Amino acid sequence: MATQFVAASRFSKRRGRALKRMLKHYAHRIKHAFGAYVSPWGWAVGATAAISLSLFPVLGWHELLALGIVATVMLSAAIALSLGNTRFDAHIKASSQRVTVGDSMRIIVDINNTGKTATTHARGDLPLGETHERFTIPMLASGQSKRTELSFRTVSRAVLAVGPLRVRKGDPFGLIRHEKQLGERLTIFIHPKTVRLNTLNAGVPRDLEGQPSGHIVDDDLDFYGLREYTPGDDVRNVHWLSSAKAGSLMIRQYEATKRTDTSLTIGVDPNDYATAQEFEMAVSIHASIGVKCLFQDRPVFTHAGQSYTRPRNAMELLDQASGITPDREDNPNLAVNTLTHAPDASFYFFTVGSLKGLDHIKRMTKALPRSARCVVLQAHLGANRTIKQFNNFTLATVGELDDLPIIMGVLA
Repeated sequence: MATQFVAASRFSKRRGRALKRMLKHYAHRIKHAFGAYVSPWGWAVGATAAISLSLFPVLGWHELLALGIVATVMLSAAIALSLGNTRFDAHIKASSQRVTVGDSMRIIVDINNTGKTATTHARGDLPLGETHERFTIPMLASGQSKRTELSFRTVSRAVLAVGPLRVRKGDPFGLIRHEKQLGERLTIFIHPKTVRLNTLNAGVPRDLEGQPSGHIVDDDLDFYGLREYTPGDDVRNVHWLSSAKAGSLMIRQYEATKRTDTSLTIGVDPNDYATAQEFEMAVSIHASIGVKCLFQDRPVFTHAGQSYTRPRNAMELLDQASGITPDREDNPNLAVNTLTHAPDASFYFFTVGSLKGLDHIKRMTKALPRSARCVVLQAHLGANRTIKQFNNFTLATVGELDDLPIIMGVLA
């Protein structure tokens, strides 16, 4: 008997907890529904109407009656204006998801009524990064659609989040609101401007696992062709089958291979740059060199603030460059973090601003391995292009982006 009583008590407690959770869940849903449809201003107007109409019989003030009636009419009108079918279906697409600064692009929003009844008019709010594009959605009959095209010119480098579309229905007083999100979110990459560079031949052979260099040697892994024997050649390189056919000794030739791991680091501390335009030019310098290295199939490591990546292709590098932002917490000694992630590179590029002192640059480059080559590119908007050679690095001043091909041509 006692066992049955204990079991019944436990069952009752479990039912009580389950009922409590269910009531809490429904209360949360009701609270969310009221909060989603009624704005704080709407709650204030509703409370004003209730308090005014309740106090009028007690105090007899006709001002309270008038205030209560006005508030009630406003709330009733808001409810009436917010009613209507807003079961839209929306699709968002862009003319291109990758553009360059200065290009024109279009965002296309298709809104369809896939239901069997007509929809009411509403307002569309499309987030474009930190801005919002607002437009009116007309009444749509069943099966009808509405296309809205937004055209603009990209003025700055960015990773732009577009969407989802917010459809809003409500009253002009802002008391009642009905909002829903439609469509997917797009990511638009606005790439920095870049310039085309000539072939970068500078680099240090690291091993025999890299790319062909264009130089013909007698001993390597990448077979190139045959030549006639000359006195002093290693007989181990004789190709005997071809020699028998030609009637003279033929020596194997190879194309020299080398591996040039390139590390690209850009300083992102805004205190190192005179203007925002100078910072953007530095990003363009950084991206231009990286794109050329990847087009030459050279392994590249990129470093920007707290971001350390190894892009697989030029498009991936440009996508990453689109998101480079100033950071005052950036380590002033760029070599410290660079060597942590790319200690064995054969070529180090550092892109810095015009306010980066020469003494600081010298201290920064002392930590680099002696076997590697280092070039520091200093963005100095409007300055004359110059190249200075120091003991363990080369300092190049870039006054404008078009100076970079000339400078890199000299350094190559």
